[in-house]
Amino acid sequence: MIIHGKNIVLKTVEVYDAEFIFTMRKNQDRTKYLSQITGTVESQKEWISNYKQREKDKKEFYFLIESKGKEKLGLVRIYDFQEDSFSWGSWLIKEDAPKTTAIESALQIYEFGFYKLGFEKSHFDVRKENDKVIAFHKRFGAKVVNESELDYFFTFEKSDYEITKEKYKRYL
Repeated sequence: MIIHGKNIVLKTVEVYDAEFIFTMRKNQDRTKYLSQITGTVESQKEWISNYKQREKDKKEFYFLIESKGKEKLGLVRIYDFQEDSFSWGSWLIKEDAPKTTAIESALQIYEFGFYKLGFEKSHFDVRKENDKVIAFHKRFGAKVVNESELDYFFTFEKSDYEITKEKYKRYL
């Protein structure tokens, strides 16, 4: 599956993307707020093989973020589908990616979740120390609805996204 954006493309990961994914996930500067992975590139390949069944069952989608010139820029997942809500995360973007990559990839995830999959809201959590990502989600209009010792729990309604989409339409 491929989702075309203005300057980026989201395409579902394949087994041959394992080395890039493993390298991104092992970058401790970029992943300090994500669950840590263990294993090897081979175990990442096995994880992707298992994931492909969840993708086929439309239970989860794991995307490689690429430039239109096919440069690998990052990763993002959409998962935890509930009755009217989806979660997204595992959002990693290379340090040298264009500045618009974060905004464009978030917009594409919301477009996919709300309009292609038909959900009415999104739910997700962010580590409390992850100030940049918390600020990003608040600027988009997401609301903190709960918290734990480690995380803030957000919700973002489709109706709020439609307002945000107008603000960021130049990125679509």
